[in-house]
Amino acid sequence: MQTDALRQATPDEQFQEITRGTVDLHVADELKRKLGRSYDKGVPLVIKAGFDPSRPDLHLGHTLLLSRMRRFQEFGHDVVFLIGDFTGLIGDPTGKSVTRPALSREEVKANADTYKAQVFKVLDPARTRVRFNSEWLDALGTEGLIRLAAKYPLARMLERDDFKTRFREGRTIAMHEILYPLLQGYDSVALKADVELGATDQLFNLLVGRQLMKEYGLEPQVIMTGPILEGLDAKQVDGRITGDKMSKSLDNYVGVNESPDQIFGKLMSITDDLMWRYYDLLSARPLDQIAELRRGHFKDAKVALAREMVDRFCGAGAGAKAAADFEQRFAKKELNVAELPLHDVGLNGAASLLLSRVLVDAALAPSHSEARRLMTQGGVRLNGEKVTDPKGEVGAGEYVVQVGKLKAARLKVR
Repeated sequence: MQTDALRQATPDEQFQEITRGTVDLHVADELKRKLGRSYDKGVPLVIKAGFDPSRPDLHLGHTLLLSRMRRFQEFGHDVVFLIGDFTGLIGDPTGKSVTRPALSREEVKANADTYKAQVFKVLDPARTRVRFNSEWLDALGTEGLIRLAAKYPLARMLERDDFKTRFREGRTIAMHEILYPLLQGYDSVALKADVELGATDQLFNLLVGRQLMKEYGLEPQVIMTGPILEGLDAKQVDGRITGDKMSKSLDNYVGVNESPDQIFGKLMSITDDLMWRYYDLLSARPLDQIAELRRGHFKDAKVALAREMVDRFCGAGAGAKAAADFEQRFAKKELNVAELPLHDVGLNGAASLLLSRVLVDAALAPSHSEARRLMTQGGVRLNGEKVTDPKGEVGAGEYVVQVGKLKAARLKVR
């Protein structure tokens, strides 16, 4: 069965699909050779991607890596979802300007459990090996750690951008931070990885793993990095997509645990140019299907993308229902009030509350300043009427509130 999956596409066809949206590829010819060998012998490649369980929630930006892993799975390869429960105790210093506080084992375990539950909204659980790097790093011991450290020069380690900057400016670099790339690299040795995936900011660490594999007499892994996903408000400027990265704090994200209507509506709000970038980076559709969508109407392509993402994160069939609901609520300017979420807001003895505060409490705006901005720009309606005064208040009663084009809810203020 594994051999059949490996041979459903030629090595060249696999190469075209799995390298889609790649930023760094070390080394393309090696990857082609590995794919050819796998195809000829019917032996899957070991594809490794490590996840530091420092945060419990995922959004589409986090799933870029998972989507690439899924493409490898579709071609029959052996995908290892590696949870860095040991290295999570250190904390990856990549891109940090100061030493990062270490997590406790309890925090790491809690985050890892949440993380693991969410990733199978993208990965096929039947074709995913979940491993924890404490399996081999706990057993490494002091002697093993010293032998590992002897295999990589300090001068090379200090070439990493964040270390180099902090060293030049006289800021602290703790010894445990120096060890982090070595431990991550040793994961590749332990798993005998053929390919390691990561984001662009992980390139140095991935190269350390490639070098360590050579030191241990193993065939070095191929390295593939992908971009960091721009948020929903990004636009094309001078032929390039420009904007902040997807982030919850910037309220420009799509969470994998959000409702079907929220995921669908948010993706329908993006520009046509950004939609094609999301197709390249997130969609599991083959390139020929995306090319066909490009020849059609932009709205049809956007609906197809939104449906695909909703189905992926909310279950098969959820995308079709979300599309129908969206068409009814927004394209036809209708609101099914009975189906809107209800938020209870307490006056706590006051006669009225600022509407901006109510919007934040009901999770309809990320902050008071953003709520006031939306009101000033005419983006808030209360019972169908625009509220443009940022100091507007509401008293006791029931209301239907709309925020922008995508958010609506019932409010019960009492």
